[in-house]
Amino acid sequence: MEQKDLKELIRSILTDIVNENEELVKGQSNNHANEVKDEAPVDVDNIETPSKIPAESEIEDGILDDITEVNIREQFLVEDATDKDGYLRMKKNTPARLGLGRAGTRYKTEPVLRFRADHAAAQDAVFSYVDEDLIKEMGFVPVETLCGDKDTYITRPDLGRKFSDEELKKITDVIPNNADIAIIVGDGLSSAAIEANIRDIIPSIKQGLKTHNLDFGDIMFVKHCRVPAMDPIGEHTGAKVVCLLIGERPGLVTAESMSAYVAYKPTIGMPEARRTVISNIHGQGTPAVEAGAYIADLIKEMLDVKASGVDLKKVSKEGQ
Repeated sequence: MEQKDLKELIRSILTDIVNENEELVKGQSNNHANEVKDEAPVDVDNIETPSKIPAESEIEDGILDDITEVNIREQFLVEDATDKDGYLRMKKNTPARLGLGRAGTRYKTEPVLRFRADHAAAQDAVFSYVDEDLIKEMGFVPVETLCGDKDTYITRPDLGRKFSDEELKKITDVIPNNADIAIIVGDGLSSAAIEANIRDIIPSIKQGLKTHNLDFGDIMFVKHCRVPAMDPIGEHTGAKVVCLLIGERPGLVTAESMSAYVAYKPTIGMPEARRTVISNIHGQGTPAVEAGAYIADLIKEMLDVKASGVDLKKVSKEGQ
């Protein structure tokens, strides 16, 4: 068969298929029309309309309410509790996850979602970085430990307390030799803690020190910072009191908890007992403004008695 004849044969077959399909569709339409004719006519005037036509979506712009905004100290999901009021009084005094209720043998949906949201916030706080715009806004001088990245920071804590010679020179250029006070900010294990508290606590510390006729110079911001990073800073600058504000390891209660580690003349390798710690600085714990005022008084006391940590407590007891 020649190519021309083959094309004509294919065209003929395709035409027959199309015609058969059109007749089949037409026949089905006629049958459906006959079925509709046989049905009782619809009285349009008597059709009941719903009193409320539901909106396409109850959620504006497709965004759900933030489940982390729920105050878990006031939330109570236990059905038919024997002493609901007693339970609520207890919950007001703790952020612990009490009164979550059950669906059979499992937690209810809302507590499970809240747990996952808080866990995700904790992970984000650890692996994210403090906004560089905030560092510029606060006028911090940035330096970095030997870690280089978050993975190294998590797996090599020892590198989070050391600086290169270049970074140490930058530190000694910024902090005056033998300064009375050196204030340092470190990201630590929670960038969220720094972003949530630093704007309030720095002015509070400054104002508190001003009442004691004390002040401090530029503030260093240490990236990939561990608590003992304050030790080489103190040793190389000779600062009398070093105060490190650092993001703490986040939990499921909050990812915004910050701590202040304060030491008199810290040195590399010094025992942890020489540090004084003010922890739990966040909105649901000690407010940043209140913590700042206390830190200022603490710094003044350390300068007066020339001690910190356990030694400061001993001197305080002897003075009583």
